[in-house]
Amino acid sequence: MSSVYTKLVSGVLFPLHEKLKKHNTVAIRKALEQSQWHSPEQLKTAQSQRLQQFIRTICAHVPYYKEMMQNQGLTPDDIQCSEDLVKLPFLDKQTIADNFDALKSDIAGPLNRFNTGGSSGQPLIFLLGNERVSHDVAEKWRATRWWGVDIGDKEIVAWGSPIELGAQDKVRLARDKLFRSQLIPAFDMTEEKLRGFIASIKESRPRMLFGYPSVFDLLAKTAEKAGIRLDNLGIKVAFVTSERLYPYQRENISRVFGCPVANGYGGRDAGFIAHECPSGGMHLSYEDIVVEIIDKEGKPLPAGEAGEIVVTHLGTSEFPFVRYRTGDIAVLSDKRCACGRGLPMLESIEGRSTDFVVAADGTMMHGLALIYILRDMDGIEAFKITQESLQLTRVEVVSKQQLTDSMVKQIESGFKARLGEEVQIDVQAVAEIAAEKSGKYRYVISKVVQ
Repeated sequence: MSSVYTKLVSGVLFPLHEKLKKHNTVAIRKALEQSQWHSPEQLKTAQSQRLQQFIRTICAHVPYYKEMMQNQGLTPDDIQCSEDLVKLPFLDKQTIADNFDALKSDIAGPLNRFNTGGSSGQPLIFLLGNERVSHDVAEKWRATRWWGVDIGDKEIVAWGSPIELGAQDKVRLARDKLFRSQLIPAFDMTEEKLRGFIASIKESRPRMLFGYPSVFDLLAKTAEKAGIRLDNLGIKVAFVTSERLYPYQRENISRVFGCPVANGYGGRDAGFIAHECPSGGMHLSYEDIVVEIIDKEGKPLPAGEAGEIVVTHLGTSEFPFVRYRTGDIAVLSDKRCACGRGLPMLESIEGRSTDFVVAADGTMMHGLALIYILRDMDGIEAFKITQESLQLTRVEVVSKQQLTDSMVKQIESGFKARLGEEVQIDVQAVAEIAAEKSGKYRYVISKVVQ
C-alpha cells in the first residue's frame, strides 16, 4: 500500500515535473494502463493505425525517409501494418551516422543529443525529443506499477552510465531526494565500496531496487559472505536491466534480498522494449514499439524461432528509428500471459549476437555453455571469456586462492570439449574483472564473425 508521501510524488510532484519538461508522460501512462487489458486483436488494430500515422509523418517531414520512399517507388499507403515493414530497409548504426542530419524532422521540437556506450563495438550518436522521452518514461512507469510500487517509493539505483552520473548537478540531486531515489555509482566495485553500499541499503530500507543484475548479484554475494541479512528490509522488487539476466543471478538476488526480480529489456537507442510482470511474462511495449525477429538473411521469423530483434519505435517521428537492428537475439512468444494482459511477449532474450561463441567446426552456441563450466567450479569468484578467434579463447579468472594447475586443466578440458580439441584456451589469473566504460559487465565476448 502506497504511503501518503508516495501518493503526493506520483500524483502531484512527478506529474508537475513532467509538465514543466513538456512531457506528456502522465496522459500516456494512463492510456497504457487501459490498453494493456485490450485483446491482442484490439492492440494489433491500434498499433497498425498508429504505424500508418507515424509513416505518413516521417515521409512528409524527414528528408531521409522522403527520399528513400521516392527511390523505392513507395507511398505511405504501402505501409498498413507491421507485416508491411519488410518493404523498408533496415536502419543500423552506420546508416544513422552517415545520414544524421537527414534523419532529423523539419518540424522537430527541441532535441537532445545522446549516445550509446559502444559495448557492442560501435557507439551510436542520435537525437531524442520530448515525444520519445514521454513514451519511454510512461512505459517504464506502467511496468513499475505492476509490482505494487510507484514513483516516490524509496528506491536504490545501481547505475554506471557516464551520462546519468555526469548529470548529478544540484537540481538533479534535489529532484532525486524529493522522489526518494538514491544512486549507487556502479564503478570500481571494491570490497570496501560494496560494504558501504550494503550499509546504505540497510539504512535506507528501500521499497525497490533498480539497476544492473551483475551489481546486485555482487552485492548479494558480498552480503551473504559477510553474514549480513538483507531479506528483512521490506524490499518489494528488484528491477534489473541493461545486461543479460542469468538464472543464477536471479536466484541469488531473490534469495538474499528477499524479493522477486523483474527483468527489463531495452536500450537507450531502441527504447524500453519489454518488461516482466509478476506472472513471469516478458511483455512487449507493444503500443509504442513494433518488434520483428529476423534471420541472418533479414527475413522475419515466426514466434518460437530465435533471431535478431529489429524495432520500429512509433514515438520517434522527430528522429526516426525504423527497422533498427539491435544486434540482440530473442524469441517471440505466441502464448497469452496468466496475468490477463493482452500485450504480446518475448519467450526468451538470449543476449547480444556477441554473447554467442562459435566452435572450431562452425557450431554456434550460447556463451552459457562456457559460463556454466566456470560457475560449477569451486574457488572461482569472477571471470570473463573472450573468444579472440576460432583458434584462441582467453579466460580471465578471479579465484579465492591461487589458481592451481588442476583448475587450469579443468577449464581447458571443459572449453575444448565444447569449442574443439585443437582450440587454444589461454587461462589467466587476474585480481579483478574490470567493467565496461558504461559500468556494465560482459561475461562473454566473441570477436568471431557470426
